[in-house]
Amino acid sequence: MTLTAPHIAPLRLFWWKAVPNFGDVLSSLVVAHLSGRDVVHCGPGKADLFAIGSILQIARRKYSEAKTYAQKPEIWGAGLLHAVSSLDFLSNVNIALLRGPITASLLGVKTQRFGDPGLLVADVFAPASSKTHRIGLVPHHSQMEDPQIQALANSSEEILLIDPRQDPATVCRQISACGHIYAASLHGLITADAYGVASTWVAPGDQGHLKYYDYAASIGRVLISPLAWEQIPGHARNTDQPAELTYGAGIARAQADLRNSFPARLRAEQNTGTA
Repeated sequence: MTLTAPHIAPLRLFWWKAVPNFGDVLSSLVVAHLSGRDVVHCGPGKADLFAIGSILQIARRKYSEAKTYAQKPEIWGAGLLHAVSSLDFLSNVNIALLRGPITASLLGVKTQRFGDPGLLVADVFAPASSKTHRIGLVPHHSQMEDPQIQALANSSEEILLIDPRQDPATVCRQISACGHIYAASLHGLITADAYGVASTWVAPGDQGHLKYYDYAASIGRVLISPLAWEQIPGHARNTDQPAELTYGAGIARAQADLRNSFPARLRAEQNTGTA
């Protein structure tokens, strides 16, 4: 048996780094786990891969010009933040998988496979060994200093305020240790889904809603409108914790689509042959 040498150069991945946010950083961890390669952050114009995040607007800007690329970048699980005015960039990228059907519709891409790579986070970090809090709050990172949210978190020892600006291992452990997650952070919801923790969408401030609906549609999750933060205590009192998520089959299907669609050329090579 002969093994070919693995990729020597790290995989070049673009993810949003402007502000600390565990959901964006998850991209490098999930990609490293699935590819078997080291992963480094790279500017969008030189990236091998776009994965977690509403970052396709950035790909559109960088790859809209008609030119010859030595290797087209791969799109795997990324989505749109809003509709884009031009689709010229699609001929300059390879689409392995999109986050959800709304992104696919806006791009005119016909496909029945979708998934956000954050759904594979439980492959990277094991869940907490026990439940520590009945309720977990995961604000959008821009809401962490909101006095209303701080007061809610301090109102009961059963409530854990989870800062999405922490490192991913800590955030994932805290989410998996809660009985119910109330999240304005999209990847707060996605991480809860990955660990089978019931969750409720909460008002994300001035964040657009398209990305939430796009993700929810990808797994068949009903998501109509976000809860107001002041509604959480009443909602928590009147909500039973399900034994399992009603859309679990949709999560499992998306996880399979993610694993099966990861670009083969980006995986660490290990080919067998005759010596």
